[in-house]
Amino acid sequence: MHTPKDLQKAGLKITLPRLKVLNLFESSENHHLSAEDVYKLLLASGEDVSLATVYRVLTQFELSGLLIRHHFESGKSVFELNHGEHHDHIVCLQCGHVEEFYDPAIEARRKKSPPSTVSLFTTTHCISMGLHQRGVPE
Repeated sequence: MHTPKDLQKAGLKITLPRLKVLNLFESSENHHLSAEDVYKLLLASGEDVSLATVYRVLTQFELSGLLIRHHFESGKSVFELNHGEHHDHIVCLQCGHVEEFYDPAIEARRKKSPPSTVSLFTTTHCISMGLHQRGVPE
């Protein structure tokens, strides 16, 4: 769990917009949020914040290591809290839903692959694409 002290450790001042965004990521059921998602959720909760402020805070959090930015197939960036634990993602090609997973077999394969090997694996991340039940048309 990230706290306001984490902002200070990252070299950031504790400001109201930063606290609001940090609290949103801590409390949200969805762990992968775009800037637009953050903005809409803050507005829905009655917060007075601009989209430019959201983008600025997300960039500051990413640069400080509090957030990780992902570029999935949807064409827009999504962010998640950096808890320091490695995991991979499965992304639904139909609706964009993202699920996190950890697979020891993938980690073992990643460690065995020589750096020059062309594969689905990057040095830090594996993204699997497919359809989940909510994404399958009826």
